[in-house]
Amino acid sequence: MPKVIKTKTEFEGRTLEEYVVVEGEGLEPWEPQAALRFVGKGTPRIDGPERVTGKALYTADVQLPGMLYGKILRSPHPHAKIKKIDTHKAEKLPGVRAVLSAHNTPKIAFRRQTFLFDEIVRYVGDEVACVIADTEEIAQDALELIEVEYEPLPFVLDPEEALQPNAPKVHPSGNLLNGEPEVYQRGDLTEGFAGADVIVERTFRTQCALHNCMEPHGSVALWEGDSLTVWDSTQHIFGVREGLARLLGLPLHKVRVIKKYMGGGFGSKNNLGKYTVIAALGAKITGRPVKIILDRHEENLAAGNRPSSVQRLKIGAKRDGTLTALELKAIVAAGAYCLWPPSVGGPARELYLCPNVRTEQYTVFTNTGPLSAFRAPGYVEGTFALESMMDELAQELGMDPLELRLKNYAEYDQTTGRPYSTKGLRECYERGARLFGWNLSPAPSPKGGGERFRRGVGMASQIWSGNGMPPAYALVKINPDGTAAVITGTQDIGTGTKTVLAQIAAEELGFALDKISVEIGDTQTGPYAPLSAGSMTVASVGPAVRLAAHEARQQLLDVAAQVLEVPRESLTIADGLLHSSALPKPVAVHEVLKNLENFMIIGRGARAPNPEDVAVNTFGAQFAEVLVDTETGEVKVERIVAVHDSGRVINPLTLSSQIEGGIIQGLGYALYEQRIVDRNTGIVVNDNLENYKVPTALDVPEIVFEMVDRPDPRANNLGAKGVGEPPIIPTAAAIANAVANALGVRIYELPITRERVLKALGR
Repeated sequence: MPKVIKTKTEFEGRTLEEYVVVEGEGLEPWEPQAALRFVGKGTPRIDGPERVTGKALYTADVQLPGMLYGKILRSPHPHAKIKKIDTHKAEKLPGVRAVLSAHNTPKIAFRRQTFLFDEIVRYVGDEVACVIADTEEIAQDALELIEVEYEPLPFVLDPEEALQPNAPKVHPSGNLLNGEPEVYQRGDLTEGFAGADVIVERTFRTQCALHNCMEPHGSVALWEGDSLTVWDSTQHIFGVREGLARLLGLPLHKVRVIKKYMGGGFGSKNNLGKYTVIAALGAKITGRPVKIILDRHEENLAAGNRPSSVQRLKIGAKRDGTLTALELKAIVAAGAYCLWPPSVGGPARELYLCPNVRTEQYTVFTNTGPLSAFRAPGYVEGTFALESMMDELAQELGMDPLELRLKNYAEYDQTTGRPYSTKGLRECYERGARLFGWNLSPAPSPKGGGERFRRGVGMASQIWSGNGMPPAYALVKINPDGTAAVITGTQDIGTGTKTVLAQIAAEELGFALDKISVEIGDTQTGPYAPLSAGSMTVASVGPAVRLAAHEARQQLLDVAAQVLEVPRESLTIADGLLHSSALPKPVAVHEVLKNLENFMIIGRGARAPNPEDVAVNTFGAQFAEVLVDTETGEVKVERIVAVHDSGRVINPLTLSSQIEGGIIQGLGYALYEQRIVDRNTGIVVNDNLENYKVPTALDVPEIVFEMVDRPDPRANNLGAKGVGEPPIIPTAAAIANAVANALGVRIYELPITRERVLKALGR
């Protein structure tokens, strides 16, 4: 009988409490040294041929008969009231089928802070109207014919300025999310700092970074009667379904969301976008399918960002390096709209053993593009400040930075008091230092030295969740020909999810990998799975797939024992063959099933709740070597060594892409990437890939990585944890520490540009 329990889940630094239905018996995790045939093996992507030949269907590739195209008119002002909008000229342009605005569409509340089309626009790029036309070109031309009369309003772009009493209000309720800061505290700070021999206090600043996914955001909407089908570039097909049903007043069974392939999201595609709702409304009004794909300009205005932060960090320690107190005050720019605060204080609360800690975060609305999740939101920013500070403290104490970290190694989660299910960070330190050649006391180059090129080394640590969450469901069908299909409502956002799920199913079924197909990305055909974010896709859906495969296997053995007339307990399956000591030779599965007409075996699996008595986290350490040109200010990262602990490795090949991709993205954050907003107009001046610098192949250093590969039996029945976000978390901090080591002077603001290097050197 199903049992309903209440459980807590950590997601991107936030603790969520929810009800979970527990069904049936769980499975014991595979033994750490189990001889597994498919799991743990580097396996090329099963959908690789479709991707490289262009057969893979992305949202922009969807072509439907009679399809129309939408283009969105966006605000040229950072804050204004729309006094009048005249769309008549646009509507008369040949090929234009509809113009949507606040005048002819329902007043749909969006994220509780605005409307689909609001009379107040709050950033340059906010949605004003949308033209639906026969072609994108006609729609674009029609946008220029829409006449809008704006009443400009006072605006504020800087989050520190937005906190001032006389600052313009972005929202009537004020500029502070939830009206108050988010505060965490344990112990007594006054007592902690009073007991310190050394106190270090610094201010760090991080920039606003843009996602720039290879595939832009977009949707195609089609109505068939009163049913809506949407092809969407999303990291959460069920979230988009729920949002559309709620906003459009539809029952869930009348909304279908499909996403077969994605070209990157990094968190920016976690939620329902306005463009999706607008496409659905446009399709309803015109009676024809509508496609809206954002261009690169729109991506960099309206698709979300990693917000900027100002972090004032204070650390106290004993002479032997023991931390006594840690205080963080952070200001984070939310942009115009935001429902949740990224957890900038997460690393400060969790990473190092410290009895007296207080974090205080102000998430502040500004008249700029809204923040969204971006690969370990908050933790990348917070780790840069914390790990830079640990190196500063080590220098004050005359200690090796790695020794200081080991001195304050935490064996349990200090925010909950629970022990870690597993923690391989000490091994990450040891293996990383050995691989890198860390000499325990790297001496910085003397400040003001005469040499032009200076070499430096640095390191940083990482903590993240990645434990997955319920509910997640999967089906495994065994066909009469001895093949099997995995069906679940998850989505592959480019990480190789289909391949990993096929490996899990093949392992549990005893089938060859090429006998397994995986069907995902469709709310109509797949049972529910959570969003692909927080490094939790495999850790959430994988256990459900294994359970479904196990149940299907048990059914197959039950049937085969009767057909073959052998004892049930004598049967095993390997390579799609049934083995038994009571049989003269192995029998193929399809030989048994063909005698049962079209009988189909269907196994069902559900993801179990997370354990309540332990904390499930991922850990890692990275070491960086840089070469700095003191004449030009150029920083060249020559080598990154990374060792991470994310539980059992299911597929080393797809995992390597995650590690390398995260490090490269962290490199860009450390050295190049920054959204630039004109302070006088609120306009983003580098809203394209020409002026917004991301790393290219020529910027990528040598990357050496290893995984601890220690299965976590408490995490789930796979022993696997997430790996999507951990590799980006420590990279910028490790590079910043290496630059400080090279120069003998620290740069407290990202990105570490040539200008900032030269300024730090007094040039």
